Amino acid sequence: MRWLEITRSNSLTGSITIPGSKNSSLPLLAACCLCDEEVTLKNIPNISDVSLVCDIAKDIGMKIVINNDKLILDPSNIHSSLIDHNKSAHFRASYYFAGALLGKFKRVSIGYPGGDDFGSRPIDQHIKGLEALGAKFNFYNDYYVVEAEKLIGADIYLDVISSGATINIMLAAVLAEGKTILRNVARDPEVVDVAMFLNEMGACVKGAGTDLIIIEGVKTLGGGTHCAIPDRLIAGSYLMAAAITGGNIKVQGIIPEHLISCTAKLKEAGVCIEEGNDFIRAYTDDKIQGINVKATMYPGFATDLQQPLTSMMLVASSHSVITDTVYPGRFNNCHELNRMGADIIIKEGSVTIPGNRSLKGAWVNASDVRAGISLILAGLIAEGTTYITGVEHIERGYVDIVKDFVSLGANIKLVEKIEEEEQEDDEEASLSVC
Repeated sequence: MRWLEITRSNSLTGSITIPGSKNSSLPLLAACCLCDEEVTLKNIPNISDVSLVCDIAKDIGMKIVINNDKLILDPSNIHSSLIDHNKSAHFRASYYFAGALLGKFKRVSIGYPGGDDFGSRPIDQHIKGLEALGAKFNFYNDYYVVEAEKLIGADIYLDVISSGATINIMLAAVLAEGKTILRNVARDPEVVDVAMFLNEMGACVKGAGTDLIIIEGVKTLGGGTHCAIPDRLIAGSYLMAAAITGGNIKVQGIIPEHLISCTAKLKEAGVCIEEGNDFIRAYTDDKIQGINVKATMYPGFATDLQQPLTSMMLVASSHSVITDTVYPGRFNNCHELNRMGADIIIKEGSVTIPGNRSLKGAWVNASDVRAGISLILAGLIAEGTTYITGVEHIERGYVDIVKDFVSLGANIKLVEKIEEEEQEDDEEASLSVC
């Protein structure tokens, strides 16, 4: 069993360099399957989700050499489009392999997407887009099969703005015959990053970053080098860590433009923000004030940041209301915060957060990566010790969260304990050998 132990910490201070974006790295790795030559990806974070997608890629024949945050990928020997159903069931972004492999192999088999548990996240827009390009879906108990003899460009309107669907359809469309027009698409920086990568490899994608993307299909993609953008969600979480502890933290190696909605809300709450070309510093001169926030699609306030923001607002001088229009059920962290004395009022799609809360340490569980950072922030200001299980979820998005928080002055450590039964078995085995 593994858990994090956190005791109340003084103001966090210092600098932290932000790693590459998880939400860019995963589709970038899958997109390499489209290429015919070697690709080098830089600034790829060493997290469990990246390790899993690399395992899946290796299973189907991709050669991968890893050197710190640089990956050299050779897709020339990919021999299969059968994605391990068990592995993909633990990895939501496995659906990117459908878009990346369908044009070359005409048939892709994938387990149903897994990942964080915070409400229904259907893939209906993925299905709609790929079907418009000529694909057919067959669904089975624990996997689905996508088939297309030929992909042909189409005019596609997404009923719901979805970053994942936008990227997946884009991957399939770059090798489709003719022109594809994607309407009402996601404008996230991660969508732009993947589009830039595809263009660098020889694709023709225009309009990424707007709600209209036009793709002229090409016959092949070559190779090259691409650097993933920094993770705006990790950066935002550390800015909130400064605010909740009354500290002073500089996040560097970032693109401040990607965090405009986040820093705007932090300023509204009374957090002091300083920006440079590649950094943001956050600190507080006085107590922060309650605010109202609506999480929505980019460039609005990110749903991935509403959970750590919820913890931050517990120390505000007045109550706050947070509404999540993207994932209305994404408030698992609030149930755990209430175990610590938060007294958050939870309704479908929104929460009301009372200010001036005094939290007490407790055993709590991180049900997803963003819930995990929310609980860590709460543990930093709680009396006594906070114990957080579900560490594996946090590791899906953070390279070494303990090391990073310790460098800023946090009292946090990772505890690993062998179950008593395992210890007894080991002792018995030792005695029998003797």
